[in-house]
Amino acid sequence: MTSILFVCLGNICRSPLAEGVFRHALDQTGRANQITIDSAGTGAWHVGSLPDPRSMDVALRHNIDISGQRARQVRLEDFGNFDYIFAMDQDNLSDLQAHAPSRSRAALRLFLTDPDTDVPDPYYGGDKGFETIYQMLKGGSEKLLKELIASDPS
Repeated sequence: MTSILFVCLGNICRSPLAEGVFRHALDQTGRANQITIDSAGTGAWHVGSLPDPRSMDVALRHNIDISGQRARQVRLEDFGNFDYIFAMDQDNLSDLQAHAPSRSRAALRLFLTDPDTDVPDPYYGGDKGFETIYQMLKGGSEKLLKELIASDPS
């Protein structure tokens, strides 16, 4: 079973939305039982908190419910428990790389829809930023799903 962890700074905006969007895309393919998904943040400010209300709102507008998620911080064991850890931006990827043990099982990658574009943090912007990142995450989730399906021999 493949396992994926989505990571942003506080685990209340981008990564919980990425988890929800990818889970929704996965459900559409009937492969939900083949991939384990979670999200976390590199920082601990919001541990235990619900996703940002704007992330929950944009998800609900697209028939995705992320209200059951709670923020958590990346743990050392995540590097051994997940196959892939996808950072939403270069800063979080650098943080993950700095804290990864030398024998990390997880492949650390950026989660991008375009090779030169991070998923921007919408926290200090308006509601429009959350719709923008939703669209980025949707496109990236579709690409990731195709990649995983293509690499699965079953």
